[in-house]
Amino acid sequence: MPKLPQKKVGIVACSGEELAEGTVTRLAALKVLEELRPDDTVTICLPLFLAGGEGDRAFARFYPTIAVDGCELRCAARATEQHSGKPAASVVVTDVVTECGLEKVSGRRRLNEAGQLAVTETAARVADLVDTLLDKKWSRREGRFIESEAITLDVQQPKAASCSCGSGIPVQTVLVNGEAVTLIALPALFEQFQQAGKRPSPETTAELLAQVKIYNDVPAAAEAAYREALAREYALFYGEEAVMT
Repeated sequence: MPKLPQKKVGIVACSGEELAEGTVTRLAALKVLEELRPDDTVTICLPLFLAGGEGDRAFARFYPTIAVDGCELRCAARATEQHSGKPAASVVVTDVVTECGLEKVSGRRRLNEAGQLAVTETAARVADLVDTLLDKKWSRREGRFIESEAITLDVQQPKAASCSCGSGIPVQTVLVNGEAVTLIALPALFEQFQQAGKRPSPETTAELLAQVKIYNDVPAAAEAAYREALAREYALFYGEEAVMT
């Protein structure tokens, strides 16, 4: 397996500014990213994600994501599913408000009391989902992870929200049947195979394809085209001519 960055959870919040609930999503996401789970989460910028941000989309395909939406339209969840895959979990502020019996949320720039309570409760739910996705157990009573050896907390240093575009996930765009396809982990796989002394060959290409399929969706009908593309790209990387037979 290639060496990839530490597993984290991506938080993608809706960017709707016309509703107070949209403000709740952003503040709740920020609370998780900076206060509650700063070591385990990164932010996914929804506008950049929609515009084709390769780093954000690669992160969402490789790591679990939590969509935090303001209303039943679920724009963040739908965008994530359309461009990278269905989110691992989803939280909708209007549902949180109803379930907690809160008053109507209002104030897009300055939230009312119900809005502030919605931020706290939404953030807590997202933090719980992060723990579930990473298989960690948080003790609310003690304010720490029960399996404390699995995480190092530095309470003296302020935390800043980190972005998925700087997560370091290696990707490479290749041509498959004339269409540009971005493959996650391909640069790391090429390097690993080269270091193992695997020269370009049909056997090596078959191994590469098997590894690529772990991290990427390869349609069965297109496997031959992917095999050809991998043979060509690995040969270029290795510095030899592709061997197809």
